[in-house]
Amino acid sequence: MMTTPTEFDAKAALRNIPNNPGVYRMLDEKGVVIYVGKAKVLKKRVSSYFLKNVSSPKTRVMVSYIREIEVTVTHTENEALILENNLIKSLKPRYNVLFRDDKSYPFIYLSSKHKFPRLGVHRGAKKRKGRYFGPYPSAGAVRETLGLLQKIFPVRQCEDSFYSNRSRACLQYQIKRCTAPCVGLISEEDYAEDVNHAVMFLQGKSNIVIEQLITRMEQASEDLNFEKAAHFRDQIASLQRIQEKQYIDSEGGNQDIIATALQNGIACVQIFSIRGGRNLGNKTFFPQNAKNSEPAEILNTFLAQYYLGDAQSHGREIPSDIIISHEIENRELMEQVLKEQSDHKVKLQSKPRGQRARWLEMAEQNVKQALQSRLNSHATVLQRYEALQNALQLDEMPSRMECFDISHTMGEATVASCVVFDDKGPLKADYRRFNIENITGGDDYAAMKQALMRRYKRLKEGEAKLPDILFIDGGKGQVSQAEAVLEELQINDVMLIGITKGEGRKADLDTLYLSASKRKIILPADSPALHLTQQIRDEAHRFAISGHRNRRAKKRKTSVLEGIDGLGPKRRQQLLKQFGGLQEVTRAGIEDMARVPGISKQLAKKIYETFHMDSD
Repeated sequence: MMTTPTEFDAKAALRNIPNNPGVYRMLDEKGVVIYVGKAKVLKKRVSSYFLKNVSSPKTRVMVSYIREIEVTVTHTENEALILENNLIKSLKPRYNVLFRDDKSYPFIYLSSKHKFPRLGVHRGAKKRKGRYFGPYPSAGAVRETLGLLQKIFPVRQCEDSFYSNRSRACLQYQIKRCTAPCVGLISEEDYAEDVNHAVMFLQGKSNIVIEQLITRMEQASEDLNFEKAAHFRDQIASLQRIQEKQYIDSEGGNQDIIATALQNGIACVQIFSIRGGRNLGNKTFFPQNAKNSEPAEILNTFLAQYYLGDAQSHGREIPSDIIISHEIENRELMEQVLKEQSDHKVKLQSKPRGQRARWLEMAEQNVKQALQSRLNSHATVLQRYEALQNALQLDEMPSRMECFDISHTMGEATVASCVVFDDKGPLKADYRRFNIENITGGDDYAAMKQALMRRYKRLKEGEAKLPDILFIDGGKGQVSQAEAVLEELQINDVMLIGITKGEGRKADLDTLYLSASKRKIILPADSPALHLTQQIRDEAHRFAISGHRNRRAKKRKTSVLEGIDGLGPKRRQQLLKQFGGLQEVTRAGIEDMARVPGISKQLAKKIYETFHMDSD
């Protein structure tokens, strides 16, 4: 039997609610909390839900399900705000706007226990001795920054186990991404200077670094050391180009810029992180239960859920300046709570001026674009990506994935394929094929290693973005080749997964082999995550086969005839037309070929001997 609103006596419930500040919880007939809110005066706020002229359809529907109200009295409204946020995160009520963001944010870590420190990616608790820079909004933003640093200040980024076992310089030295401290090719003093400049760059002090480099360039020029002067000149030029792209204002500083947009019942929030005057990138959120909410309400909820409670344990720093796209209710209260949480003054601005207004405008354009892309994309694509994120227990949804496959016929015309998927599906403009050469025919391991080395050496040099996940069509053997390549190139922040066919090559028994944990996962046959990995693997297979067939056909049709002196394109075409293909040409005699216009008897003999030289 359906319940009706009359079964809940609102007047009786309101009589027992005090006028203190606190948190209220709305429960349905099953005792499930469906909404959590906070109030400066509990009775006044809760009573407002039961007025006859409530305009919000969302509120009216929610009220129809209320069967019980529970309250928790707090000493201050600040305490109520923090408690409300904690309850929303733990209970996930169906009528509260919910932001899913429980991941640990990445930092750049500089070790301090070595003569030659390393830079790398760090997540989680800051237990190791060293310096931490960030947090960054995504792993992609960290990779981009580390890539920039390698080009300008080549501080090593290899793991200590790799570094301590070198007897010669690795590939990173050859492509000028490292100065090879592992084999003593740089002094401690020069290396320390690179480290110092890298630290200053990460702190947003690029102007000071440029001034120091200019001084050193001029000194090197006076000393007639023009090679060294040119090196400093290139570093200065690179830093200035980066400043043009990432510098926010002359004052520098730490800021977050947050914008929200709402359309067709779907909400989007974007946050840009500015640290030391540098734009570290942005992060996009699509909250649940946002239908019929207002942008200001969504923004208010986001601020609480993003910054309060366990935010700092996830590496989320609260900057002193937070620029927001909409004015929120109780802004002073939020500023006070954020101040208590961060131990420094926090200012929320919804109407900034000058440079900050331009950056807010940029954030608003980005959030509208992200929302439009979400609305235009197919729901099944997003469902698959989110399912893969959950299946692999990833901190964030993968934004770029690549998959490799090998195709050949008995070792002939081997081709490797690389297909790329982003959060909208196949990114065909980034697909690549590799014609494999100089290996033993049929050696798939060597073919895979060659393709991966060619691909990721180019990416390491900055030709394109590295993927979040690298899929290999194959098991442990193929994955081991990928592991070797990634270690050689010192690519440490890419998840490596092998995809193997199930028993009897049944697709629903496909197995994922996770390189990092050395474990296997068999996803359910109806899993959207399985369907996504199969789609990526099948696309790599299709792309490899089509490339192999084209290469094989071209080789078989033209390679033998092209090697014959005196047989140009027109004569080859005439010969093939006359006999109806290469196979019939191989069967023809000298006299038969000599009848073809343009083919002399001498040339016919040469063609015949080309096909029959081993038959004598």
